[in-house]
Amino acid sequence: MDWKNVDTVLLDMDGTLLDLHFDNYFWLEHLPNRYAEQRGVGPDEVREQLLADMDAIRGQLDWYCLAYWSERLDMDMLTLKEEIRHKIAIRPHTEAFLEGLLGAGKRVILATNAHRDALGLKLRETAIDQWLHSVVSSHDFRHPKEAQDFWVALQESEPFDPARTLFVDDSLPVLRSAHKYGIRHLLCVRQPDSRGPVREIDEFPAITHFDEVMPIESAQDVNG
Repeated sequence: MDWKNVDTVLLDMDGTLLDLHFDNYFWLEHLPNRYAEQRGVGPDEVREQLLADMDAIRGQLDWYCLAYWSERLDMDMLTLKEEIRHKIAIRPHTEAFLEGLLGAGKRVILATNAHRDALGLKLRETAIDQWLHSVVSSHDFRHPKEAQDFWVALQESEPFDPARTLFVDDSLPVLRSAHKYGIRHLLCVRQPDSRGPVREIDEFPAITHFDEVMPIESAQDVNG
């Protein structure tokens, strides 16, 4: 990273700052099991239908909306997430990276597609907002990060120079949207889920963990 040419750092949450295992476990295991218990059906049947329903709206704001899924499934999504909140975890080297960004004088903004209820739960469990200047949910703008309207609204709300901004995310469609908007510095996370595979990423510069791109100023301070 050419940190001298970066003023603002935009960071995704799930799969970037936090381990995506929590979310994958919730949608693929916990929710199907709890739904099956209430309806008296098999969890595999529920999982198959849920994945089909999710694929139908993938990339849309409702895909990320707890209120939408609570109404559709007639279950309280936030309560279900709280049942497994012990699985919420910060990815390796994230705290040192965030501290390094602040020490290097960068403006640090969380830009997530997470619904505000899920966002609140994760901030309470991890306290990562102590290192952030601002926290933005796509639900605030009524457009997901996959849409150009999100970036327009974000720049109006949190002014930044795209040419001097770094954006880190684990989603290729979201990174493509950021690239189209003109954000110059982009990074993709290779292993968003600690239990999942390390992906081969060719489309964008990619990292496995943040220790690969620690701010130079921070590293100099540590080395004394």
